[in-house]
Amino acid sequence: MKLSAMPKLYTVICFMLLFATRSSAQQTAYFIDGYHGGFWGHYPVNYTSFIVEQLKARPNWKINLEIEPETWAMAKAKDEQGYKDLQALFADQSIATRRIEYVSPAYGQSYMYNISGESIIRQFAYGMETIRKHFPTAVFTTYSSEEPCFTSALPQILKSFGYKYASLKNPNTLWGGYTRAFGGELVNWVGPDGTKLITVPRYGMEDLKPGSTWETIGNSNSKAFITAAFKAGIQHPVGFVLQDAGWKGGPYVGDGTRGYQPTEYKTWTDYVDNYSIKKPTQDWRFSQEDVLTSLVWGSQILQRIAQQVRVSENKLISAEKLAAMASVYKQSPWPKAALDQGWTRLLLSQHHDCWIVPYNMGQGNTWADKVVSWTGIANKNTDSVVTASTAAINGDNTDGLAPKYVRVFNTLGVERNELVSVDVPEDWRRNTVVLDKNGKELLSQVNGIHLMFKARVPSLGYTTYRLQKKEPAAKIGAKATTQSDGKIKVETDLYTAIIDPARGGTIASLMAKKLNNKEFVDQANPRKFNEVRGDFFKDGGFKSSADQPAGVTVIDNDGLLITLQVKGMIANNPFTQLITFTQGQRRIDVQLKIDWQSSPGIGNPYGQTGKYDATSLQKAFYDDRDKLLALFPLNLKNQKVYKNAPFDVTESKLDNTFFTRWDSIKNNVVLNWVDVTDANNTYGMAVLTDHTTNYAHGKDFPLGLDIAYSGVGLWGRNYMLKYPTEMNYALIPHAGKWDKAGIWTESDRFNEPMVATVVDAKTTSSRSLISVAGTGLEVSSVTMVGTDLLVRLFNAEGDAQPKIISLDAVADKAEIVSLNGDVVQALAMNKGATALTNVSVAMPRFGIRTIRFSNVRNK
Repeated sequence: MKLSAMPKLYTVICFMLLFATRSSAQQTAYFIDGYHGGFWGHYPVNYTSFIVEQLKARPNWKINLEIEPETWAMAKAKDEQGYKDLQALFADQSIATRRIEYVSPAYGQSYMYNISGESIIRQFAYGMETIRKHFPTAVFTTYSSEEPCFTSALPQILKSFGYKYASLKNPNTLWGGYTRAFGGELVNWVGPDGTKLITVPRYGMEDLKPGSTWETIGNSNSKAFITAAFKAGIQHPVGFVLQDAGWKGGPYVGDGTRGYQPTEYKTWTDYVDNYSIKKPTQDWRFSQEDVLTSLVWGSQILQRIAQQVRVSENKLISAEKLAAMASVYKQSPWPKAALDQGWTRLLLSQHHDCWIVPYNMGQGNTWADKVVSWTGIANKNTDSVVTASTAAINGDNTDGLAPKYVRVFNTLGVERNELVSVDVPEDWRRNTVVLDKNGKELLSQVNGIHLMFKARVPSLGYTTYRLQKKEPAAKIGAKATTQSDGKIKVETDLYTAIIDPARGGTIASLMAKKLNNKEFVDQANPRKFNEVRGDFFKDGGFKSSADQPAGVTVIDNDGLLITLQVKGMIANNPFTQLITFTQGQRRIDVQLKIDWQSSPGIGNPYGQTGKYDATSLQKAFYDDRDKLLALFPLNLKNQKVYKNAPFDVTESKLDNTFFTRWDSIKNNVVLNWVDVTDANNTYGMAVLTDHTTNYAHGKDFPLGLDIAYSGVGLWGRNYMLKYPTEMNYALIPHAGKWDKAGIWTESDRFNEPMVATVVDAKTTSSRSLISVAGTGLEVSSVTMVGTDLLVRLFNAEGDAQPKIISLDAVADKAEIVSLNGDVVQALAMNKGATALTNVSVAMPRFGIRTIRFSNVRNK
C-alpha cells in the first residue's frame, strides 16, 4: 500500500464508523398508545370530544381502544358532536391509514381466566355486535388489554373471531397480575388445542419495574428500556400503555420530547404487519400458569361476587338449552330479549373492576352492589325462560287429571343417572313411589315438600316418570350407624367413611369400595381431612374446626342418601357442615356455613397492622398458608396437581403454590376444580368448588381450598367478614388421570343440575334433542338464530377421532362455523336409526367447534 493512500483510507473508515454510530442511534422504536375504561368504570361525559381534539391536533398520533361497548350509547346521547367526529375518524379501517384500532371489544372487560369459556365467547360476541352498531366498519385484528385479561385458551377463540395477532403486555396495570416474561419481538402463542396466534409478548428482558408493584420497565419508551431491548436482539421494540379514560395528557410519551427517540406511535396491527419482524422466532406453549395473577382471594366480598357470577353463568347456559328444546319441539319463540339482557348483565358482573376494586364507587353503588343487581336481573330472566320453556314442552300432554308425573330435563350432552329433587303437592308427600317407563319402582325418599329419586335422562333431553300412591318397598341402600367409639360410619355402594365428632366432625377415613378399597385419607398427617383451619392473628394464632368436638347428626338416612349435619366451632365462631353421600354417586357434597361473631383477622399476621404500602413488594393477602382453608391430606404419594381453566386443563409445574411478594406471583387459581393424583395417576381426588377461588398445595402441605381471608387488601382496604360465609364444594375420589376419570364431566354435573317438574302427562315420554356418541365431548351451548340451531362442542376429555353428533329433528344442512359466523366446513348429514340427522365431527383435545344446523324443525 502506498503511503499517499493512507489519508483517504482513514477518511473512509471514519465515515463508516460515524455512519454506523448514527444508524444505531437512529433505530426507531414504537409505542402503542390509546385509552382504556368506559361508562361503568371511568369515562367523563365529554371525553369523546377530548379524544377527537387530540387526534385532530396531532395528525401522526394513532390510538388503540379498549372502551366498554355500552359507553358509546352514552357518548351519543351526551356528547353527540364528539361521537359523530369520532365515527368519522374511525371510519377508515385500512391498516396503512387506520388511526384508531379497537383492540378489545370485551363487553365487560373481564380478566378472562376467572370465568367460563362460554362466557369468554359471549364477552367478544356481544361486545363486537354492540361496537359495530356505533362503528360499522370496525375490524378486530389484534387483541390487547390494559389489564391482565388473558387466559391460555384465547388463541383459538380469537382466531375464530377473525383475530390475527395478540399482545400479552400490560406494563402499566399489574396490580392484579401479569404474564410471564418470555421471548423476543414476536412469538407464536400456542393454545392448549394447538392453535397458534402471532403475539407480542412481555419480552424476556422486560423486567418488573424497581420501586413499583404495578409496572414493568416497558410502560414507557425510556432510553434504558429501548436500549436494553436492542441489546437483547429485539429489532423493533415496542412500548405500550392504554391510558385510563379521563386522563388529559394526550400522547403518553409526548410528541418526541420524552424518552427514547425516534419513537413512532402505531396501532397494534400496523406495527405487527409493517414494522415488526413479521414472523415469530419461536413457539410458546403458553400454560395457564404463565398467567401470573393475584386478587384478594378468600375475601368475603370477592367470594360472594364469584359465587353470584357462577350461579348466573350456569343458569344462562341451562336456560338457553331448555329454550332450544322448546323452540324445536314446540315452535316456541326464541326468548332473545330476555337472554340478551341476562348475558349482558352477567358480562358486566365479570368486569375486572368488580373483582379487583369491589369496594369502589361509593356506598350503595359499589362494584359489589352492581354485581348483586346485574346477576339478579340475569337470574330473574333465566328463571322466567326456564319456566316458560319447560311449560311449553309439558303443555301439550295434559289429560285434565291431577298431576301424577314428574318430567326431568337434562341440559348436558351426556346421559345422566343422578339424584333429582322436585317439589310435590301435599297429597304426594306420603306413601308415594316413582315408576320408570317399564313400571319399575325406583329408590326414592321424601324430605318435607321435596321428592327425591335417581333419574336416568338422555343427553339434552327429558324423561317422564310416573307417580303412584302405594307403600314404598323396603329400602336397601346407603346407611349410617353410630359405632361404640362414638364415630359415625357411612356406607354406600361406593364408599365406607368414618366421621369423627371428637375431632370436629372431620373425616377420619374414606375408602372407595370399587377402587380396591383404596383409603384416601392420609391418617398419619397431623392435619385432619375436611378440617377448616387458619391463622386468627388477633385471637392467638392458628385455630381449627378439629380443635374441639362437634355435634354430628344424621338427618337423611333413608337408603338413597346420607346427610350428616356437623355443628362445631372455629375459634369462637359456630359453623355448620352438611356432608352428603348419595347411593351410586361418586361425588360427595359438602355445604359449609360459618356464622362470624365479629370480623376476626384471618391470614398472614402482616395484615394485623392494617398498614398498606403500595410500593411494598410484600402483601398480607398473598400468603395462602395462613388463610382459612378446608384441608384434605391425601394418601397419595409424590402428588401431582391438575386444575381446569376456561377450555383448558393444566398440569401444575409448581413445587408449591405459596408466595409472599408481588415479584414472585404464582397462578394458584381454581376455576371449577383442582385434582391431586399420585405420581403414576393411579388414584386421585378432585375438589370441585361453586366459585372461582384459589387453592393451596405443596410437598409438605396438603391440598387446601380457600375459605376466608380477613385483613388488609389492595389500596389499604379492610376486607372484612360482614356476613356468614356460605359455600359449596365437592369431593370425587377416583382412579386414573382426570380425563380418564371424567372429572370435567363431573364438574358439569355439579354446575348444571337436572330440572324436575311435576306435570299432567299422558305417557312416560322421553326425547333427546342432541346426543354425542362416546365420551369426552361437552355440549358447551345450544342457541337459536332464527330457525338455525347452533350447537357448540368442547373436547374436554376425548381423543381427536371423529364423533357422531345426532339431532332429534330435521335440518336442511349442517356446517361447522367460526365464532364470527364464517363457514369453515360443510358436514355430510346421514339419517340414523334413532335420530333423523347425524353428523361426524373431529377436533383436537381442548378444541371447540360450532355446528350450525339450518332451518331446524321438529320431525
